[in-house]
Amino acid sequence: MAELRVFSIPLHTRFRGITAREGLLLRGVAGWGEFSPFLEYDAEVSAPWLACAREAADIGWPDPVRQRIPVNVTVPACDPGRARQIVLNSNGCRTAKVKVAEPGQSVADDQARLEAVRDAIGADGLIRIDANGGWSVDEAVRNIPLLLKAAAGLEYVEQPCMSVEDLAIVRRRVQVPIAADESIRRAADPYRVRDLEAADIAVLKVQPLGGVRACLRIAEDIGLPVVVSSAVESSIGIAAGVALAAALPELPHACGLATVQLLTGDVVADPLLPVGGMLPVSHPVVDDAAMERVAASPERRAYWERRLAEVAS
Repeated sequence: MAELRVFSIPLHTRFRGITAREGLLLRGVAGWGEFSPFLEYDAEVSAPWLACAREAADIGWPDPVRQRIPVNVTVPACDPGRARQIVLNSNGCRTAKVKVAEPGQSVADDQARLEAVRDAIGADGLIRIDANGGWSVDEAVRNIPLLLKAAAGLEYVEQPCMSVEDLAIVRRRVQVPIAADESIRRAADPYRVRDLEAADIAVLKVQPLGGVRACLRIAEDIGLPVVVSSAVESSIGIAAGVALAAALPELPHACGLATVQLLTGDVVADPLLPVGGMLPVSHPVVDDAAMERVAASPERRAYWERRLAEVAS
């Protein structure tokens, strides 16, 4: 049986409804892979996540065409003071992705957050916003110009509405590029986004789409600029996203892979954190001391072992 480790790492700030990140690490002849589908995902949806982990552990990744990956800092739906500090502490990131459309918050909250981010990143920094599908078409068309003004310019808007059909409508009614993220979750989804001309940019996440090689095929097929983003993994999982970004023929945008800093711990001795706004291309290994600090309880380990067996069957 392959060597397995199970982690449970609290987040500094609640992020998309979760307060801790859990997953399973497995070791093969090529190194370590991460299997960390979200808890609500069933076996069918989780299968590509396991394929990604097995690729990393058993096969390894394609040769890189670049050795460093530009990344954005991710700003959760927090107060303006916290948002500003996150950007200032981002280790040189010149692009910020700012969460908006958080349930219970107003457009005024989003505007204040974006103004703080612009102040922190400077006039030459890039700002993109992520609504996580939280708006209707009318809300998106109404809110995007307001947030464009508050941010003094937007690189793009990520997933303003949840459905692909609604993305296509919004794309034709606003003057800011649209990126598809939640609409690209399964192997068939990117092709639907392409066919409906619903986005200008495709956000690819390596675990949900089945690994680095699967994502490279998708990127070639759909013909859209790609931003590689994370699923809030440990450094083991982030390394797979970095490997994808490193292997893409073109990388016109900073990637959303600087999310290890959202975690209070990690499974490696040298976490994949940006330096000068860049992440290095590497294949990190689990560190015993680091792993001990974030090891899941026996009950959670048993849960993940059952889940692995269910998905692998």
